Amino acid sequence: MMSQRAGTVSDGTSVEGFAARFEQMVTNIEQAVLGKAHLVRLTLTCLVAGGHVLLEDYPGTGKTMLARALANTIKGSHARIQFTPDLLPSDVTGVTVFDQHTSRFDFHPGAVFHNLLLADEINRASPKTQSALLEVMEEGHVTVDGVTHPVPRPFMVIATQNPIEQAGTYRLPEAQLDRFLVKASVGYPDAESTEALLRSSQIRDRATLVSPVVDGDDVLRMGVQADGVFVDDAIIGYVRRLAEATREHPDVRVGLSPRGALALVRVAKVWAAADDRGHVVPQDVATLSLPVLNHRLILRPEAVFGDVEIESVIEDVVASVAAPTGRS
Repeated sequence: MMSQRAGTVSDGTSVEGFAARFEQMVTNIEQAVLGKAHLVRLTLTCLVAGGHVLLEDYPGTGKTMLARALANTIKGSHARIQFTPDLLPSDVTGVTVFDQHTSRFDFHPGAVFHNLLLADEINRASPKTQSALLEVMEEGHVTVDGVTHPVPRPFMVIATQNPIEQAGTYRLPEAQLDRFLVKASVGYPDAESTEALLRSSQIRDRATLVSPVVDGDDVLRMGVQADGVFVDDAIIGYVRRLAEATREHPDVRVGLSPRGALALVRVAKVWAAADDRGHVVPQDVATLSLPVLNHRLILRPEAVFGDVEIESVIEDVVASVAAPTGRS
């Protein structure tokens, strides 16, 4: 397998500054979110790649803290919406209001007109409100009364949902889940991080420890750098074979779509640049397969009834497809 020189991307520019800045952001966020370096890196990868994150985990594990710490790391605007059954689409996207003083209609922006939006418990809002958010996530703009309003860039949604207390919730359809670049869980902290958290119990809000270290333009420049990361044809073939293997797996009804395969390549480029490499290696793809694929595959009913876990299916797929070998 051909490879690029470490530290350069396909146009010959250096990614050294990328890795240093990425690590600075990771360290900054870890002041608030202890013992979750992999998840922090994954979330930042989505931010740079221009995607969105769905965090699904039990209450109190730090989903909201992670989102707020990320928002505080970027010198930009951010907002939080608590999704409830009575939340209206206009609360999310905005509304046009007639101003009697000027005798004209003025657009009042909704919560999406920020660089980072925390959508807390997204599955508690009605499908109509969910669709309003998911549309702007895909299109990057809002159309109200025939007028298109672009959202600021960078733009990222971190949505959370709890896997318990499903009464009164509205499950996100699989086609809409595909709008999220990755789906991940926070999980409980390890013993060392838990004890460190308990020792600092006087800190009521750890997100306040986080100050901005980059601005929106920095994030956009990092995205351009990551776009230039080299992806060898052998890696492209590897991703294609993984996608085909998901479609042929006996427990899978709907496998990885072309959009999902593109998502895997996009995040692998950022992951490589964050590791100070100008090229993607097979391990990048294998590492990122679970968070990119776990909300895009649909199991067969008999597999669901048989308690087959989507994680085990993805592990089977990655293990069954031979990774390209050669220089890395």
